[in-house]
Amino acid sequence: MNNKLKAVILDGYTENPGDLSWDGVRQLVDLTVYDRTPQEQVVERAQGADIVIVNKVALTKEIIDQLPDLKFVSTLATGFNQIDGAALRERGIPLSNIPAYSTNAVAQMVFAFVLELINKTAHYTADVKGGAWTRCPDFCYWNSPLYELDGKVLGIIGFGKIGKRVSEIAKAFGMSVMAYTPSGKKVGVDDVTFTDMDTVLKNADVISVHCPLTPDTAGLINKEFIGKLKNSAYIINTSRGPVANEQDIKDALTSGDIAGYGTDVLSTEPPRADNPLLTAPNCLITPHIAWAAYETRVRLMGILEENVRGFVNGATVNVVN
Repeated sequence: MNNKLKAVILDGYTENPGDLSWDGVRQLVDLTVYDRTPQEQVVERAQGADIVIVNKVALTKEIIDQLPDLKFVSTLATGFNQIDGAALRERGIPLSNIPAYSTNAVAQMVFAFVLELINKTAHYTADVKGGAWTRCPDFCYWNSPLYELDGKVLGIIGFGKIGKRVSEIAKAFGMSVMAYTPSGKKVGVDDVTFTDMDTVLKNADVISVHCPLTPDTAGLINKEFIGKLKNSAYIINTSRGPVANEQDIKDALTSGDIAGYGTDVLSTEPPRADNPLLTAPNCLITPHIAWAAYETRVRLMGILEENVRGFVNGATVNVVN
């Protein structure tokens, strides 16, 4: 007789498109995995499950109320804003997330954007393949300014684990780092200048945003925010799409009020065809992949197994509600 708890993963494809294994979770529970689940099928597929695991599938109070057997929820991500944690708490159901698994990968993506915006390797590769260098009378060819990062100022908005890692990489490039975080100066971080946001914006050559999405940060990167920056500044957003007012950013890029914008996240994902950033100049967009490196997903899988094991053994970990 199988006495294992019943668990269902409703949208497992992005975590594991086939190059990882769910076997570690399967050893703990009776597991069913769906690559994707439309919202209208959530209740049907989660019915009878003790444990529900989701990435971006929404678990509203209405849905939760229709799942009488539900005892535990875990995300497949750090964010959990699509889950009604309060409704779970009312029923004594813990909600666990996957913390601090993507720090290195996201920090790496920040500098993929920075280096592309400043060195323009894709731009010059396209020019070379298009014959511009072949037609050039000189041994080298460039048609836009190039800069060094050494001596430039990186401004960080939000100084958690990812912000700290970004600061360490910036220092290796010879950049100085200024940061704003609501909690103030971080103990043990002596090579970063912690100050107010306006001072960070005024002095930064590159701004990297690492704040969570809250009512206070929604639309943070807007016309007023941009107006405090140098016209030569670049903005990188690897936090959450709604932190940015995308029309304000396109307007600023079009008018030259900022030099460039790199983002891994958009307000709606996948984006609507009329998203203003899709036609903005000097704008780099990647499809929410900063977290998706193989090693990062292996780490995520390991933390998921810890979450499930902790609940099964009566010692739930990473609880956020």
